[in-house]
Amino acid sequence: MKAAVFIKPGQVEVQEVPKPQIDGENQAIIRVIRASVCGSDLWWYRGISKREPNSLVGHEAIGVVEEVSADVKNIKPNDFVIVPFTHGCGHCVACVNGFEGNCLNQKPGTNGGYQAEFMKYEPADSGLVKIPGKPADYTDEQLASLQTLADVMATGFHAAKSAEVKKGDTVAVIGDGAVGLCGVIGAKLLGAEKIILISHHQDRAELGQEFGATDIVSSKGDQAVKDVLALTKENAGADAVLECVGATSSIEEAGQITRPGAVIGRVGVPQTEPSSNQLFWKNVGLRGGIASVTKPDKEVLLQAVLYGKINPGKVFTKSFTLDQIEDAYEAMSNRKAIKSLLIVNDK
Repeated sequence: MKAAVFIKPGQVEVQEVPKPQIDGENQAIIRVIRASVCGSDLWWYRGISKREPNSLVGHEAIGVVEEVSADVKNIKPNDFVIVPFTHGCGHCVACVNGFEGNCLNQKPGTNGGYQAEFMKYEPADSGLVKIPGKPADYTDEQLASLQTLADVMATGFHAAKSAEVKKGDTVAVIGDGAVGLCGVIGAKLLGAEKIILISHHQDRAELGQEFGATDIVSSKGDQAVKDVLALTKENAGADAVLECVGATSSIEEAGQITRPGAVIGRVGVPQTEPSSNQLFWKNVGLRGGIASVTKPDKEVLLQAVLYGKINPGKVFTKSFTLDQIEDAYEAMSNRKAIKSLLIVNDK
């Protein structure tokens, strides 16, 4: 089968590799329909973080189950499923409390290889999310939105939940990439009244407004802080801030634009942990981390997509075949695409 393989920083290629096989309990073999490139993939693609050469890549997919191990009860062949980047067992203390991204029973080596014609996923029973019907029942646009539920939409929603967004809130979003844009959707789903998106790119700002952003701040640095504060009640700051970048400067900026007692929900992988001094003196909370996927998909996000309430698939501004994998990575790395969609198999 064809699969995307990391060669070295700046080089990903498609190779013929063995098709995965069932070799344990609670496993499923899935024929991948759609996959995608994640912003976090760019860390090793650009050489910022290390990755083992000749390793399979990708952690976001939707597909059709081809085979399951004998013990699997909730998933069966021909089920159309979301394949999360998380691998929650469903019963440890982390999973039960809604933090499957921190599952205490995740096995090493179970996260990767989604950018391929076929992949193996475990734990199948607790992790996979069934989509009604079959891929042919959906338009390409709907399939793109379903694909976001494997990671980016769930991650944006996690930022909003971590920030404790509630009805009537004023929310600021730092980061106009796919996660930040999905954070706008997440804040709107949770009832935010005013959503301020800090964006320096017109196309992303326009998509953010389509998703629900009421205000765009395009300035930078100290001026951006002033502009955001001017949009809040008594210039005191936002009720919640979604930090979707991870840079130290953006976390510090989040602290500057929150009102006293607010919470920052962060999902950008941090460069370094920031000093707590600024947050302490404003009684500001900082929480967030690896998102959950299965639980929010089942409870909120899948139905929101199926009923047309949200259309997060619009973050995919370019589409590629699996054979065009290098182009898909380059498009994101060079900011020619907000997010790259991979059309792996037909419906």
